[in-house]
Amino acid sequence: MEQKWVSIWGNAVSVAENRPERYAKNITIRYPIRIPFTGQAVRLTFDNYCGTEPITLDRTTLLHAGVFRPVTFGGQTAVTIPAGENVVSDPVEVQVGCDETLFVSFYLADFTLMRSVVFATGPLSEGVYANGDETENAAIDVNTSRKTHLFYFLTNVSVLTQPENRALVCYGDSITAQNWPDDLAVRCAREGWRHTSIVRRATSGSRILREYHCLIYESYGLMGSRRFHHEVPTDGADAVLIQQGINDIIHPVGEAENIFRPMSDLPTVEELIEGLKTYIAQARSYGYRVYVGTLLPMGGWRTDAPFRQEMRHAYNNFIRTTDLIDGCVDFDKALRDPERPDWFLPEYDSGDHLHPSKAGYQRMAMEVPAELLK
Repeated sequence: MEQKWVSIWGNAVSVAENRPERYAKNITIRYPIRIPFTGQAVRLTFDNYCGTEPITLDRTTLLHAGVFRPVTFGGQTAVTIPAGENVVSDPVEVQVGCDETLFVSFYLADFTLMRSVVFATGPLSEGVYANGDETENAAIDVNTSRKTHLFYFLTNVSVLTQPENRALVCYGDSITAQNWPDDLAVRCAREGWRHTSIVRRATSGSRILREYHCLIYESYGLMGSRRFHHEVPTDGADAVLIQQGINDIIHPVGEAENIFRPMSDLPTVEELIEGLKTYIAQARSYGYRVYVGTLLPMGGWRTDAPFRQEMRHAYNNFIRTTDLIDGCVDFDKALRDPERPDWFLPEYDSGDHLHPSKAGYQRMAMEVPAELLK
């Protein structure tokens, strides 16, 4: 039976926070990739979508089972990626097995604008960067390296695998950029859903309908019209789980408080729903099943207000009742306090009253229906 390419790992790409040290030189970045199912070859995608200058990867390797393998691009070990573009590597023939770990390393020799990046956390999301070319060093010195949750340029890892294997895309903002997609991948392994990979496409601070164009907040992510079509089409995916919209509701505060966050940025509920409908239509055009997660409680968040809660409830009500999607994942109902439904249960609150705790993220992962994992 003919094999196919299926993504086993992925991230979105967004704009790095603009700091004076935004250029790097003579640095190796390494990311561990957990393998959910067997494959016969691997290929990588590197993306400079948010870059304003070309970048050059001088050397890229895969480390698997103690053996380093060079990664090439059109037969060459070095590749330059123009601003706004991406590149897919040549396939690397390597037999990978379920629950093994593959390490992707790439070396940036000259000054490189580190602009295309995303922040992600979770039990499977931690990399390392190191001084010098360490692309063929299995044991990088802890004295010349540092752990990171910033994922630069590498946005997709796919394997050539059996046709029954597939990917589920989790799309959203900072809540999805944090633990629950990793917790869902751990759940798949624990419960024996061995044909499904979990691919995260999430950027902190992002909104469906707006984005910032000022230096202070440009790292808060691209708007949906610039993200969804770029991130969601994924090798071997057949479904997407969308959880986004809270930032559209909570960000605007008025120019008297913050000149970059005018109340004119606040959408109506109808506009927010129309934005979600564009996601649904695009996902259908890819042939995907579409599931949408309700927005989580936000009682106690610093911009919490009755009118924002009313918007959240109306948006969630649409998600729960629309026949435009294949299913609602009611994250809100699972994590809210029955006595104060606008608030998290205390054990599910990280403390900022917007993002869940580790236990809250684990509960989110458990709420994903089994039909999405088959």
